[in-house]
Amino acid sequence: MATSETRSNPTEGSSAWPAIFDVAVIGGGPSGAMAAESLVKMGRSVLLVDPGNRIKPCGGAIPSRTLRDFAIPEDMLVARANAARIIAPSGRTVEMRIGDIGFVGMVDRASFDPYLRRRAEQAGAQLFKGKLIGMEQRADRTLQLSLSAVDTDPASPPQTLSARVVIGADGANSTVRRLMFAANKRPPYVFAYHEIIESPKAGAAETFTPDRCDVIYDGRISPDFYGWVFPHGTHTSVGCGSGVKGHDLRGATANLRGAAGLAACKVIRREGAPLPLKPMRRWDNGRNVLLTGDAAGTVAPASGEGIHYAMLCGRLCADAVESFLKTGQAADLKQARRRFMRAHGRVFFILGIMQAVWYRSDRLREKFVAMCADPDVQRLTWESYLNKALVRRDPLAHIRVFFKDIKALFGIRAGGHDTVA
Repeated sequence: MATSETRSNPTEGSSAWPAIFDVAVIGGGPSGAMAAESLVKMGRSVLLVDPGNRIKPCGGAIPSRTLRDFAIPEDMLVARANAARIIAPSGRTVEMRIGDIGFVGMVDRASFDPYLRRRAEQAGAQLFKGKLIGMEQRADRTLQLSLSAVDTDPASPPQTLSARVVIGADGANSTVRRLMFAANKRPPYVFAYHEIIESPKAGAAETFTPDRCDVIYDGRISPDFYGWVFPHGTHTSVGCGSGVKGHDLRGATANLRGAAGLAACKVIRREGAPLPLKPMRRWDNGRNVLLTGDAAGTVAPASGEGIHYAMLCGRLCADAVESFLKTGQAADLKQARRRFMRAHGRVFFILGIMQAVWYRSDRLREKFVAMCADPDVQRLTWESYLNKALVRRDPLAHIRVFFKDIKALFGIRAGGHDTVA
């Protein structure tokens, strides 16, 4: 079986395509590729549709657990971060070291996503290099897909293929969601923009460290989210996100590069896209379509982290689809969201509250950064991030952090003066 993304699509009617696929996965990012790989390993015929010509803007951070859970080889990492530096509007910095409990792996989506698609192909998925342009429900309860290949004349008629189930893994602006769900069914989002630049040579930028991620909370960079400087080895991702209309993300990124001493670094590429920040209430259409990853809104609020959650969603959706194909019960498709929210819904809820409270103004951002200097906050943050679960073994630490949050938010101390815990 071909494993390169450079091969051509078989022509319509070619014996390379089955008469009908069990599953068509639209979108070959981390979620779609993982769903496709999982399903072919279950014995299903899978069509994976992806144009292979677009890179999602992404800081590229994944916890060390992701490598274990999804068998990602370490040579896919372009860097390993052992600390994060949090920067307040005033310029105050707090360094959060991870210690010996793990690390933050950095991937470049330009190489990481094709790697995952190759894995799906090697497992047995059939890759169609193109995009979905139409989809219809048939009387026999299958779905007819109209696909446009990237390597054909735009005037050529679309290729038609069929599937019993469709998984929409085609991002925040999902075509599957637009075609098969109500127009108002979409998650809230911020718009993210970043520039991949050449990393400075050692010592060329005073504030740049190749094994540390910088996270900038400053209303001038983002009035409702944050900015970042994430080293990727020879390259570095610098960017920001915001849901505020009219905010100049490109200008803010230029300012961020200047403040970080990276203004002179060569730009390799620029990318921008919406970033959903809340899981949709429903991922299935009640018949034979299921959303996953960004299309379903599974990006963590406050942090914007999505790769690990997307890959997990891909697996959960594969399990739900397999169950549906066995039983014919459309209710089985609901398993994917139910299992995801059971495992991560509380974390997403807490992060959503954190963003709503602490990202509202520079005064609160300043207090939030000050809180990050607290040892309890740092330890619980890293353990929760690296393990993808709330830390339960130290309830007293949670109680301490809760009261420190209250004190910081309201500026309370024994003497009644405004301060930060």
